[in-house]
Amino acid sequence: GRALFQRWCEEAGCAMGVDEMGNMFARREGAEPDALPVYVGSHLDTQPTGGKYDGVLGVLGGLEIVRTLNDLGIRTRHPIVVTNWTNEEGTRFAPAMLASGVFAGKHDRDWAYDRVDAEGKRFGDELERIGWKGKEPIGDRKMKAFFELHIEQGPILEAEGKDIGVVTHGQGLRWIECTVTGKESHTGSTPMHMRKNAGRGLALVTELVHEIAMANQPNAVGAIGHVDVHPNSRNIIPGKAVFTVDMRTHLLDKLNAMVDEFMERAPKLCHDIGTGFACEIVGQFDPPAFDENCVNAIREAADRLGHSHMDIVSGAGHDACWINDVAPTAMVMCPCVDGLSHNEAEEISPEWARAGADVLFHAVVDVAEIVE
Repeated sequence: GRALFQRWCEEAGCAMGVDEMGNMFARREGAEPDALPVYVGSHLDTQPTGGKYDGVLGVLGGLEIVRTLNDLGIRTRHPIVVTNWTNEEGTRFAPAMLASGVFAGKHDRDWAYDRVDAEGKRFGDELERIGWKGKEPIGDRKMKAFFELHIEQGPILEAEGKDIGVVTHGQGLRWIECTVTGKESHTGSTPMHMRKNAGRGLALVTELVHEIAMANQPNAVGAIGHVDVHPNSRNIIPGKAVFTVDMRTHLLDKLNAMVDEFMERAPKLCHDIGTGFACEIVGQFDPPAFDENCVNAIREAADRLGHSHMDIVSGAGHDACWINDVAPTAMVMCPCVDGLSHNEAEEISPEWARAGADVLFHAVVDVAEIVE
């Protein structure tokens, strides 16, 4: 995928740069080479059973801007740089949005290199092995703006009959790793009142997460994610359950209150059934509010083109959420069928893709400034 993307970019006349985290930057020169570039892109990595559009739509949408400008013979004052961020998904090497996080100063580069997969292989070693560990220092690039096109990965736009989501905010996120400790014993011969069932503690905490999210509507969400139950035998009462909690909302005060309530109530729920509870926050980012001028560029482009649109909060994390801290940033979203994503059945219509790419083109070119 990376080599093909590089070839397509070079065929479109772009110069390719690769930084220490493997981020790819395809530059179309501007009329004023020293002017700050406008960046546009997303990511090419995916989930084990991911779809065709998550991330890829935004990268190819950026490349299509360059191709269209070339076809029309249009020059922009500012250079345009099409970007592929490395390891947005964080599936093999956690956390998500790893390389854009290093670019934005959220993570240390060497810390990122030391992330390991399930087989103990280091991210930095694997990046070098596949030949995409570049020499360019990470984070040295300065941007006039960054735009990202992405499928919604949720059902709202389709349900509302809108072509375009104008993303005003991203969700803040807290990942909490939890351990419920009980006592392994025989499922048949241990009386119910004498059990210390870590699986039951997991169930109670799962319901608590749902309750807290529902009490903080709209836009708050919560779920139990990765789960390991020990010893995971059909006739042994679980002695330990290790799992992650994912809480999100676009309001920082509300997010912190949700986490505080969870931290207060979860230990008591488990203690009341004779089990222990411990947890720690293992991943987090605060809710980003995207740049007003960039957001308006997207909204105005949708209006001019006649595409129906609505303001929306991104429920998922994206590279734009990190880049927002170092450059004016905004996102364009288009619907996906049934809101389905992170699934091989992920689908969008050609009309939705076209609308998203059109709005992206006009917003980026407006900011990059056409030279008459």
